[in-house]
Amino acid sequence: MALDYNVIGQRIKQARLAKNLTQEDLAEKIDISVAFLSRVERGNSRINLRRLNQLCALLDVSEGYVLNGAASDSTNYLDKEFADLLKKCSPEKQKLIYKIAQTVVNSESEE
Repeated sequence: MALDYNVIGQRIKQARLAKNLTQEDLAEKIDISVAFLSRVERGNSRINLRRLNQLCALLDVSEGYVLNGAASDSTNYLDKEFADLLKKCSPEKQKLIYKIAQTVVNSESEE
C-alpha cells in the first residue's frame, strides 16, 4: 500500500486545527520550521517517524490514523471516511456500494 502524503498532511492539519494550534505553535513544540510543517500539511514533504510520533502525541491522534485513516482503538473508526467517500459518489454508485456491503454482512452471518 502506497502512502498518500497529501492525505497524511490533511489529517495532520485537521488534528492541528482541532487543537486550535497554529502552524507556528506546533512547529515550535517539535522544533521544526513552519515552512517544513506547511510542506508536510500540503503533502509536499515527508515526515520521519520520530517527528510523526511527536506530532501525534501533541495532537492526541494515533500514528495509524495519520498514516492510514484508521484509529483502531475506536469502534467507528471508518465512519467519517465512508461518509466522505459516499458524498463523492453518484446515487447509483451509492446504491451499488450499499448492496455490496449488505452482501458482505449477510455472508458473514451465514458462516
